[in-house]
Amino acid sequence: MVSVPALWLPILLSGILVFVVSSIIHMVLQYHAGDSRAFPEEAKVMDALRPFEIPPGDYVMPRPASTKEMNEPAFIDKMKAGPVAFVTVIPNGPMAIGTSLARWFGYSLLVGAIAGYTAGLTLGPGAEYGLVFRVVGMVAFAGYSLAILQSSIWWYRSWRFTFLTMFDGAVYALLTAGTFGWLWP
Repeated sequence: MVSVPALWLPILLSGILVFVVSSIIHMVLQYHAGDSRAFPEEAKVMDALRPFEIPPGDYVMPRPASTKEMNEPAFIDKMKAGPVAFVTVIPNGPMAIGTSLARWFGYSLLVGAIAGYTAGLTLGPGAEYGLVFRVVGMVAFAGYSLAILQSSIWWYRSWRFTFLTMFDGAVYALLTAGTFGWLWP
């Protein structure tokens, strides 16, 4: 067994590598640029919604008051008439990218720590590179990618978004696995 404190270096270094590579993916490669689209006549949609002063949060429309209402003709008519939407409203003003980047780095450290913890429970000191790579890589892939499937299953995000994000997760998992395999005590 290998303790998590003994894995501080691969946890930190893999978090840094994931952060740097994700920055390259999003700022240089930019294949996520098509993940979302603008509303048709965006200015008119924004002008129409602005008077409601919608607070930040997650919304669905139409929103049934209960599961029973979902089967009522009036609600079904609303669904047919549309638009049907899942919308996340964020605070007005420029996005707080620094906060999001700090959270992302913290998340990358957490995935590395959980992957390291799992490998530490199952592998001993001196385990061979390939074994460490497989265990850490699989746990890191689960941490970075698997829950993303729910975005398309339940929230109707495009499958393109989901699969590209899972591809990113596979890249991050490979970086994490390689770092742990290299620095395993």
